[in-house]
Amino acid sequence: MTKKYAGITRRSFLKGTATAGVVAVSLNTLVGCKHPADDTNKAPTVLDDNAATSILDEYKEVDLPYAQSGSWSLPLGTVIHTGEGSWLPVMATGDTATQPIKGSVFSTASGNLSDVVPKCITTDGSGWVVYDVACSDSAYAWVELNLITRAWVLYASKLEGGAFAGSASKLWEADDSYDPPQMAVSGTKVFWQVIPSASGKHSAENSNGYLWNLGDSQATSVVESAGRFGMAPSVSGSTITLVPRVSSKQGVLYGVTTYDLSNDLSSQVDQLILPVGVKPFYATRIGDTFVISIEANYNSGGLLGKMGTYIGNNSNGFIALSREPAAVVSGTEAGVYFIKSKASYFVVDTAAKTYAILPANDRALDYGEYPARDGVTNEFVTYSTIKNKGTGYPSVVIVRSFALS
Repeated sequence: MTKKYAGITRRSFLKGTATAGVVAVSLNTLVGCKHPADDTNKAPTVLDDNAATSILDEYKEVDLPYAQSGSWSLPLGTVIHTGEGSWLPVMATGDTATQPIKGSVFSTASGNLSDVVPKCITTDGSGWVVYDVACSDSAYAWVELNLITRAWVLYASKLEGGAFAGSASKLWEADDSYDPPQMAVSGTKVFWQVIPSASGKHSAENSNGYLWNLGDSQATSVVESAGRFGMAPSVSGSTITLVPRVSSKQGVLYGVTTYDLSNDLSSQVDQLILPVGVKPFYATRIGDTFVISIEANYNSGGLLGKMGTYIGNNSNGFIALSREPAAVVSGTEAGVYFIKSKASYFVVDTAAKTYAILPANDRALDYGEYPARDGVTNEFVTYSTIKNKGTGYPSVVIVRSFALS
């Protein structure tokens, strides 16, 4: 597997950075990848078209059993990303034309919106913007992208009370031969996927996943994909679900694979190999069940080759929502799932065999309503951009929360 940094030599990387307050993190080369691309011997899961219980046909529709517990108005242009804690990662509008985006956080406990990265810290030329953010209550990670060269840098820092604490650590950097990293943060851990650009000079190389613990001087290679990963990582409780491409003579296979975060992805919790050629829109694990969303209809593959969201596993079977998926899924280990459709959420209770509808906010449909939770949660959070009733122009971002326990 490749262990080189893109766009720079290992020697130049280990020299560190001239930027004050930034510490360079190296790659631990003393251990191999914990889960190489050929680390599976399972066959694809191909189910009959009628193998799953249809939620819309077999479950009873009921009134929404959860009351709204919070509502906040945020400035227009605010984009909230999913997070596990009370502080959620936010892309906020910047203060100047040269810094159009800020890395911020929003608290569902206090309603405060706070800046964490008000401007880029990369000093190598001009054209840098904050491109992506992720956080837990303890750590904050962000990507800075050069709009001119498409080079990027991944940073992370300690987060205390919604504020930047200590020094930033440079975890990785690359040129335009590699896509900006797909990342996730849980507790004090930062995970990211380094994927060669589909049109770049390294397009034939494998992709790799790396893990860094806050305060460490080294990151570790933990997962390898035989080609591009099938989706961004999904953190759910003490697990993380990835979709590496699996080495196979049958064709393109993606393995929906859940790893244990508590031991730094040393062990797999479960794995489901999708039918040949089927790529998931999204996947996670809530409790002991997979949640897998497929956004297209494939010509083969049985049930899991059809558009919809599927909840279950090979041992206990699946239930299915035959609607085009639109976002990540969150819920409780007791069997409640919030599944985004085009305009609203289906709130499915597998224990009671019921479903309810959580409608989008009024005047939000043009810009959409999106979840700010992914995987296991005890508080569902959703946000939307609302149009002014008089002018018809977007005017504010509304955040809503619903306590689930």
